[in-house]
Amino acid sequence: MATNLFTYWEHYDDVIHSDCNLELENDKHSYNFLKERGSVSCFSILKKENSYHLNTGYCIGVDWIDKNNAIYIEPKLNSRRKKEALQLVEIDYLSMLFSSLQYIDTSKDLNDLFEIKWKSPEIEITQRKDLLTPLLVIQYLGLLKTIVRKGLKKSYYKVEHNLNSRVKGKVLIGQTIKQNTLKNKQLYTYCKYDEFGINGLENRLLKKALVFIKRYLPYLNGINSNLITADLFNYITPAFEDVSDKIELNEIKHSKTNTFYKEYSDATRLAKLILKRYGYNITNIEKETISTPPFWIDMSKLFEYYVLGLLKKQFPNHNEVKFQFISKGHELDYLLNSSDIKMIIDAKYKPKYKHIKSIDKEDFRQISGYSRLKKVYKELGKNKTEIIDCLVIYPDLEIKENDLSNLKSSKSRIEKYVGFYKLGVKLPISKIM
Repeated sequence: MATNLFTYWEHYDDVIHSDCNLELENDKHSYNFLKERGSVSCFSILKKENSYHLNTGYCIGVDWIDKNNAIYIEPKLNSRRKKEALQLVEIDYLSMLFSSLQYIDTSKDLNDLFEIKWKSPEIEITQRKDLLTPLLVIQYLGLLKTIVRKGLKKSYYKVEHNLNSRVKGKVLIGQTIKQNTLKNKQLYTYCKYDEFGINGLENRLLKKALVFIKRYLPYLNGINSNLITADLFNYITPAFEDVSDKIELNEIKHSKTNTFYKEYSDATRLAKLILKRYGYNITNIEKETISTPPFWIDMSKLFEYYVLGLLKKQFPNHNEVKFQFISKGHELDYLLNSSDIKMIIDAKYKPKYKHIKSIDKEDFRQISGYSRLKKVYKELGKNKTEIIDCLVIYPDLEIKENDLSNLKSSKSRIEKYVGFYKLGVKLPISKIM
């Protein structure tokens, strides 16, 4: 039986507008993206009389509802209030990630950005609906750019060569007889030995994934492909010119940790994911319809990274902006400690903040609690009798350009509270529906 794919968008909260024969075990079905900092709701379906009510959260992706029905959540936000005509804006989530990659500690942060359910049955979707592969590709190219900038890691690796008039390492008797003795090449000996250079197993794996990506780039949507090709791909490929792509994935069990080459661990992991994503068959890239394992991408986490990029550009000096500042179980999104402004900043992926004057009580309690931490006072060099300013940054689909030059303007002040502000930032947009 063919899969019935329901397509909706983020922050949807209404009935499912189509005839459906869902086979739910209970009157309610939901899925949460589990993380160390708590679960993130992907979607929930509640049966009400003869209809099904759908509520989608902060995640985009595709997953099974039951054995015959699947749901696909697009990166689209409603740019108008419910009383007005519905207008959907498609968010360019790849540009959000691309603009913040250089500021992210990949080994710590990017693992929480997405979830792939490899053990679940695959779901058939069109290539255009594939949100996962572009995300993996952008992350991968960003990591390779850092690796190439440092220089490819050199290591010892096994090679086999037919040497003339000399012997090195281990003599391969069988190969020598077959290739030389039987062909009357008496001066040649087939040998196996270690060689030191950039053609090691890890670099070959990275090159193999790079070959896949070269074929995939024309199908990449949602970001300026010229920017990727010029700034990333063409920058990376010359460094791998002397690296072979001949490797089997089972040859690399794990990547050795190296402080200077810390990006290798994440890069090899992503390379394996990209290759596994297409079943190790490069021709699968060109198919219009593909099969994908269920996956989820956390847009609230991606928004945190995007805001981090904006703050780092506005406050470029070292340690002015601290990301994910931790104090005894509390994790602040950002701690701003510049010469002019000292404040707590929290990113909330809630477009509704555009249309209300205040913020949710729970958000206020959470952020104001952060502003009472002793470690925060110490970090900012504040006297304990002072009030620490707090800022909430949210997505605003209507502003023309981002301006973070005055975080404490009168327009951003929340009159209901002392020392509280909120500021909307523009999101990159693919198109308006």
